[in-house]
Amino acid sequence: MKTVYTCFCTDIIHEGHLNIIRQGRKYGEVIVGVLTDEAMIRFNRFPAVSFRERVAMVEKIEGVSRVVVQKKVTYDEIVEQLHPNYIIHGDNWKEGPLRFLRDNAESLMQKSKGELIEVAYTNSENALRMERMQREKLSMPECRRKRLRQLLKMCPIVKTLEVHSGITGLIAEKTIVETGNNLEQFDAMWISSLCDSTVKGKPDMELVDMTSRYKTIDEVMEVTTKPIIFDGDTGGLTEHFVYTVRTLERMGVSAVIIEDKIGLKKNSLFGTEVEQTQDDIEHFCGKIKAGKKVQLTADFMIIARIESLILEQGMEDALMRAFAYVEAGADGIMIHSRKKDPAEIFGFCDEFRKKDKNTPIVVVPTSFHQVFEMDLAAHGVNVVIYANQLTRSAIPAMENTAKDLLKYHRALEAEPRLMPIKQIITLIDEL
Repeated sequence: MKTVYTCFCTDIIHEGHLNIIRQGRKYGEVIVGVLTDEAMIRFNRFPAVSFRERVAMVEKIEGVSRVVVQKKVTYDEIVEQLHPNYIIHGDNWKEGPLRFLRDNAESLMQKSKGELIEVAYTNSENALRMERMQREKLSMPECRRKRLRQLLKMCPIVKTLEVHSGITGLIAEKTIVETGNNLEQFDAMWISSLCDSTVKGKPDMELVDMTSRYKTIDEVMEVTTKPIIFDGDTGGLTEHFVYTVRTLERMGVSAVIIEDKIGLKKNSLFGTEVEQTQDDIEHFCGKIKAGKKVQLTADFMIIARIESLILEQGMEDALMRAFAYVEAGADGIMIHSRKKDPAEIFGFCDEFRKKDKNTPIVVVPTSFHQVFEMDLAAHGVNVVIYANQLTRSAIPAMENTAKDLLKYHRALEAEPRLMPIKQIITLIDEL
């Protein structure tokens, strides 16, 4: 009997999936692959149910002869393993990022003298409603909050993008690109104090109050599902920080990063050019302990940001603080540097990993931007935050458009750089 293969990347089974099975049975025995969690987060979105639950769900479908594990989004390994006569899929992969997978499947079928079967994608109201419900479930605080810890177990490095509004959140949520033989997307979002202040036209000195910053979180959370890491600056007074922890945890934020400085906050990239005071170890440890004491779940993370290298206090001081902060209960360490060469960061990570193999390390490669993620991961880094690139790219683009409007007294010359309104609207989901 001939074999038909399809792959499911879903938490639910609706009429569209059942139609794929029905159509496939016309050609032969239907084998269904279920993507692993690791593959699913590269391909689509974070799974709302466990891999075992997804396998069990597919096994119950009438007409499925066998369920197998698909470890990669591409079909190469599966075709080599199963030698199917057909691959069947909905025709929704003819355009957009999924076109890459269609080309992969078509090429493999041509080589093996097999055939690609494409059926009309199901856009029924019931199927769309079920998809919306799953997306809403992923956005719920209790689901979103724990996702960073889950990603740390699944990803070689958690790729995090700065967002400061609903639309930038959607960019982080929906941007998918083909890279070589894989699909890539961001894993998490960073709500930066610098960028939150900048888009409001305020200086980066903790001037924007927490109530305003919580509103930014709400705007992003309303339209996205990815986990959020919040830039908490210094955390403020310990008596205030405990309320920040409780609020962020209740909202569904995954982590807060606080830096070990006191007094009027200045941006770290100024280093010693401006007056900045590093907190003493005992006091900052007390702030970490107080935050950990009031949190109610094991999901939320407090990450300690070390400014020793920024303030030229040396590697020994940075490492001493790192181990003290972990001992105080910090769930992760962020090490910062303003040097253009990543050697200083690599040196810290290597020394830290000699004693601590497990505590997550976070880096922000703003100054040392030539470094690749895989090189950071090789030195034990777990999270990379692209902390301000969307804001920095938007401002010159808007300035150039404004200049052209003034220069030419019309909009024609600016138009080639502008995204069509219809394309912008497609980013925004309708209920």
